[in-house]
Amino acid sequence: MAQPASTTFSKAQLQDKIKGGWAGQTIGVTFGGPYEFQFNGSFIGDYQPLKWYDGYLKKTMLNNPGLYDDLYMDVSFVEVFEKYGMDAPVDSFANAFANAGYALWHANQAARYNIQHGIAVPQSGYWKNNPHADCIDYQIESDFAGLMSPAMPNTASAISDKIGHIMNYGDGWYGGVFVGAMYALAFSKNDINEIVTGALKTIPPQSEFYQCIRDVIQWHKKYPGDWKQTWLAVQKKWANDIGCPDGVFAAFNIDAKVNAAYVVIGLLYGAGDFTKTLEIATRCGQDTDCNPSSAAGILGTVLGYNKIPAYWKMGLKEAETIPFKYTSMSLEGVYATSFKHALLNIERNGGKVSGNQVTIKTQLPVAVKFEKSFEGVYPIEKKNINWSDDKTEISFDFTGTGFALKGETAAWAGLSAYVFNTELYVDNKLVEKPQLPANFTTRRAELCWNYDLPKGKHLVKLKILNPSRELFFRAWEVIVYSDKATDGIKANEISK
Repeated sequence: MAQPASTTFSKAQLQDKIKGGWAGQTIGVTFGGPYEFQFNGSFIGDYQPLKWYDGYLKKTMLNNPGLYDDLYMDVSFVEVFEKYGMDAPVDSFANAFANAGYALWHANQAARYNIQHGIAVPQSGYWKNNPHADCIDYQIESDFAGLMSPAMPNTASAISDKIGHIMNYGDGWYGGVFVGAMYALAFSKNDINEIVTGALKTIPPQSEFYQCIRDVIQWHKKYPGDWKQTWLAVQKKWANDIGCPDGVFAAFNIDAKVNAAYVVIGLLYGAGDFTKTLEIATRCGQDTDCNPSSAAGILGTVLGYNKIPAYWKMGLKEAETIPFKYTSMSLEGVYATSFKHALLNIERNGGKVSGNQVTIKTQLPVAVKFEKSFEGVYPIEKKNINWSDDKTEISFDFTGTGFALKGETAAWAGLSAYVFNTELYVDNKLVEKPQLPANFTTRRAELCWNYDLPKGKHLVKLKILNPSRELFFRAWEVIVYSDKATDGIKANEISK
């Protein structure tokens, strides 16, 4: 059946759906927060209760504001649109989050460092400059793009093209495109299957992200009554991360496609039931605050604020006036501002706002451009590193085509202005002079990396030019990459 050329809402109906999307996100991240990355490579068993009680929302927002990183990132971008208009240049978004006071991780932190050191968008999110390019970051903060683009998934994709490439590329970017499109379609469709399959049309079929979500849809049809069978199938086929240094050769997985699969498992098996959707998306494990946040936000948009069950809105009114930390907006503020931006976006894209009636020119989803991170790059081993006796030089050798050196120069919440000046030598040639801040908000996510070396044996040295006795500088292992994947068990090991 062809999609109608337009759909009409009253302003009150449209606002109710936008409020439902923001409230659903907030409920979901609060609910799943205590279990974040506590269940890696496993799901949360049915015997374990998941807590929720009246006042929990307000208590968490006041006492654990850092939990809401996916929301305060969203709100940061909403604030930029409000300050600079609907045509705000990409640099305004990049600078807003790069210079904000909140802590960041993974692709966001790598992009913040890049921007502060002269690597502009879109190179800030490109995988050769950002080892976390395929991580979940833009996926968890793309909600705003769909909520300001009701029934207009391609308009949401255009916003994601501009903003999502600040911190991500390839599958990491597709996660945000996909989530934004699901939000957009949640305004005009009530069927969860249609929302998921429609949003997937915005993703190029040759991408692994598309193939992973397509598999989840098919496994849901094969195992309609058992979400754990689908979870196991995702784990078996898609759980091997090759990019994020924290997830390579580890159960930890912050890869966008795997966590998007958990969002979709929650949505499909939840079948429109808010409680089941939240619980399943959380019990899938890994990023248990962000995944139920996305699932509950999308379903909250379908239902609208007023139809979110009262049980899940316990204490929400008291929390709605609390500004998100590091921003000027509370939930009440973002409800109104996001509605304002949606009306502007509707008119800019052929729709009409007349009195109390809003007519939207609906869009059929179209695939965005194809791009792939870590093309021809495969992790083959983890190695320990060597420290010089005076602790001023790190060295290691390896055979392959690239490496990523894991370490840190900033303690959690560290605010020092000190910067470690270093020199990186590969095969005795100076290739980079990394500046490594001791401040947690401006730190470099990895000490150094290089994916472009000729295949062969290499010697790497990182020299610390200004060591400090008061501040720590840690390095613990290096991930080695090559142009081909290993076969798992090496032949010489089989004969032992």
